Amino acid sequence: MQTRRDFLKVSAGGLLLAGGIRGADSAVAADSLGPAALPSGALQSAQLAALPGKLPLIKKSFRPPNFETPVRFFNEAFTPNNAFFVRYHLADIPQVSQQRWKLAVSGDALDKPFEITYEELSRDFEQVEVAAVCMCSGNRRGLSQPHVPGVQWGHGAIGNARWRGVRLRDLLAKAGVKKDALEIVFDGTDRGVLDKTPDFVKSIPAWKAMDENTLVALEMNGEKLPHWNGFPVRIVVPGWTATYWMKHLTSITATAQPYQGFWMNPAYRIPKGKFPLVDRFVSQETEVNTPITEMVVNSLVTNLEDGQKFAFGQEITVAGVAWDGGFGIATVEVSEDGGRTWRAAQLATDLGRFSWRQWSHRFVPGRAGSHMLMARAANRAGATQTFELIFNPAGYHNNVVQRINIEIT
Repeated sequence: MQTRRDFLKVSAGGLLLAGGIRGADSAVAADSLGPAALPSGALQSAQLAALPGKLPLIKKSFRPPNFETPVRFFNEAFTPNNAFFVRYHLADIPQVSQQRWKLAVSGDALDKPFEITYEELSRDFEQVEVAAVCMCSGNRRGLSQPHVPGVQWGHGAIGNARWRGVRLRDLLAKAGVKKDALEIVFDGTDRGVLDKTPDFVKSIPAWKAMDENTLVALEMNGEKLPHWNGFPVRIVVPGWTATYWMKHLTSITATAQPYQGFWMNPAYRIPKGKFPLVDRFVSQETEVNTPITEMVVNSLVTNLEDGQKFAFGQEITVAGVAWDGGFGIATVEVSEDGGRTWRAAQLATDLGRFSWRQWSHRFVPGRAGSHMLMARAANRAGATQTFELIFNPAGYHNNVVQRINIEIT
């Protein structure tokens, strides 16, 4: 098991800076450390650094480890495991032995509590796979105006992967879930360095736990989960932000009462009525706020950067990804003239309603000078991206239409 001292060695002494190990790699050297709109100091303090088993990512903090994926990796349908973003609230993250790991399934809303090993979980239950976006609730927080506290994420606290494991509802069925089950509570092995730090414990509504797509996942993109993404087992809640995707899972508890804990309330709340939520978490709502649940419709340009230059007459490809909370992407439109006119982008293969959808658009600028490119997505429920930020104190749900300025010379 990794001790706190071991973790400090990895985080401080063992943290590999990109320039030190891949200084000759032009692709790494060219990685943007984030959009210029990040608050003062966020870009200046950012650097490419590699955790063990990871490629150089954009370090936001190393204790706890928070590392953002450079946008260039999102030109792939599925984000490579070694480039997938890392997000933790607590700094003590033990290495977990697959052979010794056990999962406790218990609670007052179960008839037959039990424990299960990794081997039993992978052998005794049907294994299913779902393609789904995993996105930190605070993705793009650093672009909030005015700026808000928290990790100042740019565009890279997100990734798309194929998750494989056991349906959570199959485990609950084995345990005999009762009719009065209200919430399903998750805990993992990570913990705070100080005893007074609240343990990271989350719950979801029983109805969401019984959804066929909610998984207890053992694999990611055809491989065992990486340590920094939840090995040996994590929860996958497709369509919902990653605060509920518990890593290093050790317990599942079914309860007939709302779970009371810091990371449910006051953390991870949004003002009630500000966003068009479909998946309400009613047992955790108050008069003024509600838990964040499903992702809002959004898109990202992945192959161009602000200020990029092109020769007059050159054909330009604008490409990216679009995603939402599970309705599926219906359209992506691109503007070549700052929003005056819009053209439909070409959508790539639909990989499933929880996956992001790749898209592209080609054009040849008709004049030299500055051009503002914009992309906006709409989902099958009719929701679209916004042009103005819906401000909230935690910086969640930033789906403002992206603007990229290019120069034609």
